[in-house]
Amino acid sequence: MKESAQMEDILYRTILNCETKEDCAALLGDLCTYQEIEKMAQRAAAAKLLAEGKTYLEIIEETGISSATLSRVSKEYRHGRGGYAKFLPKD
Repeated sequence: MKESAQMEDILYRTILNCETKEDCAALLGDLCTYQEIEKMAQRAAAAKLLAEGKTYLEIIEETGISSATLSRVSKEYRHGRGGYAKFLPKD
C-alpha cells in the first residue's frame, strides 16, 4: 500500500466524500495541524484576492502571506492546473 498513487487516490476519494463545509472542517481537522489549515486558508484567500485584481502589496497586507508564498500562489493561479480558478468561491 506504500505506492504514492494509491495513497493519493484514497486521499482524493476521502475528500470527495465531504458534503458540507462542516464535513470539510472535520476532515481537515483530522488530517492536518491547525498551522497547516491556516496556511492553506491563507493561500486560498490570496488566490481569491488575485482573482479580484488586488496587488501583491494589498494581498500581503490583508492576509499576512509571505511574498515568496504569494509568488508561488500567483504562479499556480496563472499557470497551474486550473484548480484555483475552478473552485474558488465566486462571492
